[in-house]
Amino acid sequence: MTDVPSPGRRGFLRRSIAIVPAAGALTATGFVAGQQVAAQAASAPAAAASPPYTPVYFHAEEWAFIQAAVARLIPSDDTGPGAIEAGVPEFIDRQMEGAFGQAATWYMQGPFVPSSPLFGYQGKMLPREVYRAGIAATDAWCKQQKGGKRFAELDTGTQDEVLKGLDGGTIQFAEVGAKDFFTFLLQNTKEGYFSDPIHGGNKNAVAWKMIGFPGARADFLDWVDKPGVHYPLPPVSINGPQG
Repeated sequence: MTDVPSPGRRGFLRRSIAIVPAAGALTATGFVAGQQVAAQAASAPAAAASPPYTPVYFHAEEWAFIQAAVARLIPSDDTGPGAIEAGVPEFIDRQMEGAFGQAATWYMQGPFVPSSPLFGYQGKMLPREVYRAGIAATDAWCKQQKGGKRFAELDTGTQDEVLKGLDGGTIQFAEVGAKDFFTFLLQNTKEGYFSDPIHGGNKNAVAWKMIGFPGARADFLDWVDKPGVHYPLPPVSINGPQG
């Protein structure tokens, strides 16, 4: 796992864009473009603060783990907001109740045999089950090895060590593949950070603003022949203007 935070954080985030799958894909439909959108965004009344998100799938201890873990995978720093500010925990909780968490489009019949990581996830557990078992196993390991504390109760340096152990194979569980669990966690964290805000992550398009991504705008004709020129308009979500 890449050390975080580090001077290469912006590069890590930019490289991550290339591997964000369909869960964060963008679709542009029915939006006016150009200065009209900017004018609408500027003239719109300020939205009321939304109430804190209440998780649907994760219980309290699991929710504490998710928040602590994603905060270490993409921390807030001088480059930009972190996973917490971007609403990544909400994105992951929603994924557990959706097609990804239920493996709705995956072939999930046996045989289940050890195989190369090149084949991707080959386990019998649904992703949501991997999360539940992985969080429980990680917390149990931390309580045994780290003075009775759960993962969310550890200092950030120790949390980083645990995440590296899950990623690198130095921490193993009998109940669930530690590497499988970490792979899902990292994948979903990056997806939630860069997704369209309609999916619950990338709140107010904060990640898009940081990297200069315009979002789901329908008209780019004025900018096709201007490589390297700063795009001055704010990002647009599938649901409309953001920020």
